[in-house]
Amino acid sequence: MNPNLSSTGVLSADSFVRLFKQERASAILRTNHQEAACNAMNAAMRGGFRILEFTLSVPGALELIAEFSKKPGVVVGAGTVLTVEEVDRVVAAGAQFVVSPVMDVAVIQRAKELGVASMPGTSTPTEMLQAHRAGAPLQKLFPEVGTGPMWVKQTLGPLPFLNIVPTSGVTLANAAAYLEAGSAAVGFVNSLFVPEDIKAGAFDRIEARARAMLEAVNAPRP
Repeated sequence: MNPNLSSTGVLSADSFVRLFKQERASAILRTNHQEAACNAMNAAMRGGFRILEFTLSVPGALELIAEFSKKPGVVVGAGTVLTVEEVDRVVAAGAQFVVSPVMDVAVIQRAKELGVASMPGTSTPTEMLQAHRAGAPLQKLFPEVGTGPMWVKQTLGPLPFLNIVPTSGVTLANAAAYLEAGSAAVGFVNSLFVPEDIKAGAFDRIEARARAMLEAVNAPRP
């Protein structure tokens, strides 16, 4: 067996965390049209993204997860996972990680039982510590806090073992600052998948934006 795989045949949680830190960013898609979602995520892939997340609010999300999980060189996860039953469904479809907007211990524990990484939504140091102690290897910063990167830096001061991943409010302009502050990685949502571009079918713009975002987060640090 590949040492990076859990007993269920998926990427182990520890291996996913290492990969996410290496890739430094994920593409998180939320839209209301299944075909547009497929085209938009393909554009993000062409731009270089390798960590892909479909929220369960996307029509046909399970089918998209199953389709994209078969593509070589990418890791696909599910977002807006709120129940244990949803954890089971998305992992069965091929999700290698699960993301939630809230911290639910049952969801974290089920993901751990299935051998996949969980990333619950947390907005305070207390919630992040609780998520960490419950078994979540990553802590999603959600919603965005007013002080942004400085909040991450201040939180990691006394809690350096956390793996904070900002998503809401992350843009081309501030992504590098979040990483410099100590974030494990960042997630791009509407700043990458601009709704007007999806509606217009301007997937070339998404591809170009994806490339620029990855160049920004991977640029050499002074």
